[in-house]
Amino acid sequence: MNKFTIPAIGFAALAFAEPALAQEAVEAAAEASDPAAAVSGGTTYIFNTLLFMIGGFLVMWMAAGFAMLEAGLVRSKNVSMQCLKNIGLYSTAGIMFWVTGYNLMYTDVASWIGTFGPYAMQGVGEADLDSGYSVASDWFFQMVFCATTASIVSGTVAERVKIWPFLIFVVVLTGFIYPITGSWEWGEGWLDQRGFSDFAGSTLVHSVGGWAALAGALIIGPRLGRYADGRVNVFPGSSIPLATLGTFILWLGWFGFNGASQLAMGTITDVSDVSKIFVNTNMAAAAGVVVAIAMTQLLYKKIDITMALNGALGGLVAITAEPLTPSVPMALLIGGIGGAIVVFAVPMLDKLKIDDVVGAIPVHLLAGIWGTMIVPLTNSDATYGVQALGVVSIGAFAFATSAVVWFALKFTIGVRPTEEIEMGGMDHAEVGVEAYPEFART
Repeated sequence: MNKFTIPAIGFAALAFAEPALAQEAVEAAAEASDPAAAVSGGTTYIFNTLLFMIGGFLVMWMAAGFAMLEAGLVRSKNVSMQCLKNIGLYSTAGIMFWVTGYNLMYTDVASWIGTFGPYAMQGVGEADLDSGYSVASDWFFQMVFCATTASIVSGTVAERVKIWPFLIFVVVLTGFIYPITGSWEWGEGWLDQRGFSDFAGSTLVHSVGGWAALAGALIIGPRLGRYADGRVNVFPGSSIPLATLGTFILWLGWFGFNGASQLAMGTITDVSDVSKIFVNTNMAAAAGVVVAIAMTQLLYKKIDITMALNGALGGLVAITAEPLTPSVPMALLIGGIGGAIVVFAVPMLDKLKIDDVVGAIPVHLLAGIWGTMIVPLTNSDATYGVQALGVVSIGAFAFATSAVVWFALKFTIGVRPTEEIEMGGMDHAEVGVEAYPEFART
């Protein structure tokens, strides 16, 4: 091979490659001029699947956020129990969503529910390009949403519920109650046909969890000594730093919760919309914090850190129903009102003697209703009447079915521990962790 051979081969290869390169350049230019143009089917499949997987990872990380938030807000004698409940509920939800939850929510939904039976994953090496994403990635993304619903209940009924009745409730909630209501909208059921809009689940996830938590709080009753002698006795949490860490973890996870609910990343506009969702989600949470800080300073002359933490979560829940269409000022307004709802609702629950340990009912139920009802302000495809229909129908079903389950558990195997066990702490009785003497007396 002489010195001219290699350059000759290079020029020849370039000559043959030039038409292909030119075609790719033309296609790239066309795509750039049309933001809605999708990439090739295989690439779209990969990008959409990647969005589901990354979003699923982030939402799964929210389980850690709930665990840390609850561990920080309960008393030290119940911290291990809350950690046990959170890892138990996440695992139970995953199994139940495979056993029947996914199919009830998405398979052959004609009007009210899907079909019973386990989820069927694709085989090794199989891929249905027509679906636009891996069905396994879709299942994983939807499953972590399901687990979030159960996490909401855990915090409200903390410190006075035995582990096995709680996990039995989670079985019903994640295997049946949540998937059925989800099928009405996300499964293209009867609410979806009427135009109900809930982008990432202010009602379908958060309010459903909130209604289940409210039913539990009413039926189980408050913690011993919480409301005594006409007073509301404050039970300080074990660790504000831990609760703050939990809030930041939840805030981070929410970018997957809302952003990946775009459900597509195969076009320029899809990716642009995901980034806008990130901004609106962040701004709503920030507004919730600032409003909670300002309001507690004005109302109580001191800032309440737990209100600030829940203000962030209230803003996040509120923007979840429609994080794409609002402008930044509207996202600030929606999130700020979500934070204000928390500040007003927490003392309201105490006046009604409804014991919500972590403030989950104001955050997830009430801010979720607000976020769902305000969707038509920025999304012209939604109407206030249909949004109200969705809130009422989903709320009635979730509350009624949850109440039936809580009552059944209460009058069969029992839900609460004995007074002695509750006063000594759930850690010692249920988890086998010795309680410190000073906490056993509180």
